[in-house]
Amino acid sequence: MSILTINAGSSSLRLSLFSQTEDGLKRLAGVHHKSIDTTITPSLLENFITSVDAGDIKQVVHRVVHGGARLGASCLIDAAVETEIEKLIPLAPLHNPLALEWIRLACHLLGEQVPQVAVFDTAFYQPLPEVANTYALPRKLCQEHGIRRYGFHGIAHRAMLSRWQEIRPEIRSGGRVISVQLGSGCSITAIDHGMPVDTSMGFSPLEGLLMATRSGDIDPSVVIYLQRQAGLTTEEIEQLLNKHSGLLGVSGESNDMQELLNSNSPDAELAVNLYCYRVRKYIGAYLAVLGGADAILFGGGVGENSSQVRAKILQGMEWSGVQLDLFDNNRVAGTETRISTVASQTHVWVIPVDEALMMALEAVAITKDMGGL
Repeated sequence: MSILTINAGSSSLRLSLFSQTEDGLKRLAGVHHKSIDTTITPSLLENFITSVDAGDIKQVVHRVVHGGARLGASCLIDAAVETEIEKLIPLAPLHNPLALEWIRLACHLLGEQVPQVAVFDTAFYQPLPEVANTYALPRKLCQEHGIRRYGFHGIAHRAMLSRWQEIRPEIRSGGRVISVQLGSGCSITAIDHGMPVDTSMGFSPLEGLLMATRSGDIDPSVVIYLQRQAGLTTEEIEQLLNKHSGLLGVSGESNDMQELLNSNSPDAELAVNLYCYRVRKYIGAYLAVLGGADAILFGGGVGENSSQVRAKILQGMEWSGVQLDLFDNNRVAGTETRISTVASQTHVWVIPVDEALMMALEAVAITKDMGGL
C-alpha cells in the first residue's frame, strides 16, 4: 500500500510517495517544485503519478492550511469537508483555493474509490490558551463570526517539535521550545512541554512575521487609511497585503531572500534587516512567555539554508543565554545540526522540516481508526 502526499504552499508544490511496511513508513519518491504560479498545473501531479506505481496508491493526503473552528483534526475528505474548506477561502486566499483544486484533481486522476485525507495546519493550535487565541474585540462579535487566533504552519512546527523530542528524550515532552518556520510564509511558535501556548500567525496566515510577499503585523488603521485616502478596494488591499508586501514590497526588487542578501540596494538591505528584526522581537517575546527556552529550532527553506539570516536573527541575544557557534552555523545548509555553542544555555538547532512524513503518519492513524482499508 502506498500513500501519496500533496503539499501545496503559496509558491511551491511538494509531492511524496510512501509505502506502509511492517517496519513503518518508507519514502519511495519525492519532488519539490519551487516558484510555481498561484494556479495549479495538472501535469505536475499527472507526471508524478505516471512515474510511480499508481495502482498501488491507496490513500492521498493533502495539506490544508485553514480548517477553521469546525475542522479541528485530520479527517477523510467528503463533500461536507470540501464545502467547509471552501467557506474558509477568505481567511486563506493564497492556500485553500489551491488545496481544493489539488483535491479535485487527485480524485479525477486516481478515482473516487481512493480515500483522500485532509491534514490541517490549524489543528496543532486547537489547544492554544484563551489568553493567546483571543482578540480584544467584542466577545459576541468574535463568537458570531469565528474570530480568534487559529495559528498556521502547524504541521511544520509539530514536525520540528517531534524531532527535537527524539534528540533530547531526557527533557520531558521537549521542555520549552521556540520553533521558527521561515520560508515564503513565516511563523514562530512558543511550545511548553509539547503544548503550543502562542504563535505569530492568527486569524489568517497574514499576521505576524514579515514574509516573502505578506506584510505580517501592521496597524489596522493602515487598511482604513488606504481605503479612504488612496481609494483602494477591499480586494486591492487583500492583494496588496498578501502578494505585494513583505520582502518584495520593502525591497521593490524581489521576494527571494538569497537575491536580497546578494543585492547592493539599500532597500534590499532594509528588507532583510526588517525580516530578521521581526523574528528576533518575537523570540524575545516568547522567551518572556515561556520563562526562557530549552531550544530554538529553525526550519523552512530560509531557516534551514540561510546561515546569514540565522546569524542576523540571533545577533546580540547572549543576554538570554543564546550563544551561536558561528563556525557550525556557517557550514550548515539543509542538514540537521546544533548551531549553538557548548556553553549556550539554550540549544539552537537547524531541523529540516519533513511535513510529508507527518502527513503520511496522520493518514496511517486515520486508516487504523477506520479499521484498515
